[in-house]
Amino acid sequence: MKRTKKKPQSASAPLNIVTKQNEDRLRACFAENSQLLLPMLDLLQNTRASINELMHEAGRGLVEQLLVISAAEVAGEKHPGRKGGEIRWHGSQQGQIVMDERKLSVKRPRLRHRDGGEVPVPAYEQLNENPRLGERMHEIMVTGVATRKYGKVLPEMAGTVGISKSSVSREFIKASEKALAELKARRLDDKDFLAIYIDGIIVDSRHVIAAIGVDSTGDKRLLGLASGSSENAQVVKDLLRGLIERGLSTEHEYLFVVDGSKALRSAIEELFGERAHVQRCRVHKQRNVLERLPKECVSQTAAIMRAAYKLPAKEGMAKLKTHAAWLKSKHPDASAALLEGLEETFTVNELGLTPALMRGLSTTNIIENPNGAVRRVAGRVKRYRDADMVLRWTAAGFLEAEKHFRKILGVKDLWVLATALQRPTAKPPEKPVDHKLKAA
Repeated sequence: MKRTKKKPQSASAPLNIVTKQNEDRLRACFAENSQLLLPMLDLLQNTRASINELMHEAGRGLVEQLLVISAAEVAGEKHPGRKGGEIRWHGSQQGQIVMDERKLSVKRPRLRHRDGGEVPVPAYEQLNENPRLGERMHEIMVTGVATRKYGKVLPEMAGTVGISKSSVSREFIKASEKALAELKARRLDDKDFLAIYIDGIIVDSRHVIAAIGVDSTGDKRLLGLASGSSENAQVVKDLLRGLIERGLSTEHEYLFVVDGSKALRSAIEELFGERAHVQRCRVHKQRNVLERLPKECVSQTAAIMRAAYKLPAKEGMAKLKTHAAWLKSKHPDASAALLEGLEETFTVNELGLTPALMRGLSTTNIIENPNGAVRRVAGRVKRYRDADMVLRWTAAGFLEAEKHFRKILGVKDLWVLATALQRPTAKPPEKPVDHKLKAA
């Protein structure tokens, strides 16, 4: 398992800038995920605008979210279908503020008294009465984006217009609860999943197990999370049963890519039986072997393992058994670690997958890689009260990372995996017909 630790961000990381045509996308993202302050450097692409243009357009989305929070402090949260109290929500309208000596058009919420009459939104009023607040908010944004301290941007901007930090915090908590609830309610019977990765991470010294699926189109999707270690058989079974209850068929064959946990392996076998093809993570395997060797033996053994994994299953296993026998006299622990579960490190070879697919389906890096997003989100919490709180924020981090998941490596060859798993829809892609050649 990979422990999530905060890593220093490089100041020289490239900055991608979005054009003004993408402002609707920015507004929607900030509205839905204000608690995450989307990693702008990943979101904003294909740029020709200046840094000030980015701040102008991105600032619009943040300001609009702040105005909604400010309005909620006056009128309470929106409750569709209810009349509300003395002060009620009354739609929205276009408005203007000044940010860094520029007029910024924003959509501002409207509030009205129960008996009629407009009620001002405090944050909007302050921004118009004191133009220097806009300058300060712009400064906060520039600093936050330049240093990648996204978690500080919204609270600091909120503070400049009199919105309490507790209101922002409540928005964060509410959003994280919503993210976890949506994840637990996701149906899984609308996708044809072929491979399922399961591994654990550690957040604030607490274990969380994550499951990510790859469907027949090569798309990756977060399937579920569970609080607990992959060494805990009951936790793993509960996670898998939850996936089944939400529509994951137990009649299909799957490729499970997992770490070396015996409890995890046992749970998969109990619930899926012979329909489960288990691939042990090669990165975990190499780590377990190499950490038991002296430094002078590491590079040789690592090279032999990498070379063996590229061979047909029978030849590759024979090569590693030979190397284990050579290690046994001086390094028995490393030899035993190499032989333990050896066959399951060659499952992708046995299935006859292409080299590209084998690279993508032989490790659980797909779960460890989103740790950056999990760190960014989970790191905003100074003190976790309990395991449920850890799970909520981990879900928010993974769902944020999911938005930027790419298709699996070797996606064009996924039909090979589908065929190996005996899926009826499996077929190779049709080659385009050269009509000129056909006519000739």
